[in-house]
Amino acid sequence: MENENIRKELVVSAIENGTVIDHIPAGVVFRVVRILNLEAIGTQVTVGFNLESRKYGKKGIIKVSGKFFKRDQIDKIALVAPTATLIIIKNYEVTEKRQVVIPDEIHKLVKCVNPNCITNNQNVATRFLVIDKEDLKLQCHYCEKITAKNNIDIL
Repeated sequence: MENENIRKELVVSAIENGTVIDHIPAGVVFRVVRILNLEAIGTQVTVGFNLESRKYGKKGIIKVSGKFFKRDQIDKIALVAPTATLIIIKNYEVTEKRQVVIPDEIHKLVKCVNPNCITNNQNVATRFLVIDKEDLKLQCHYCEKITAKNNIDIL
């Protein structure tokens, strides 16, 4: 049969040092690109979306050469892509692989939805308690307004 030799995968160049963000829900791949400001990074970034996944059906992946993310950036990823896995690459080898985790509290990363909140009217850093990690609900420390996941505005 002729079709047996058809290639079913596209090979993307490996990164020497950097981070791979895997298992991103397909619909939020470009949101992750935006919140991490990867358009302005200056190193090689490979983005794949609507890729087949046995576990999730469709998924996205982002490979970022020469970049290791800080805690606040990882927390941002967790807020929009809680199923994501971070894979740290050093000298072309996987040195660490871990699931992102939604923190119990979020500081300075999310805007409060309440226009009357002190954080929207004075120079006060935002602070939220995560009250539901499954359906992602955040409660503002100052005004106690609850923000649902579809209203989260990441700073």
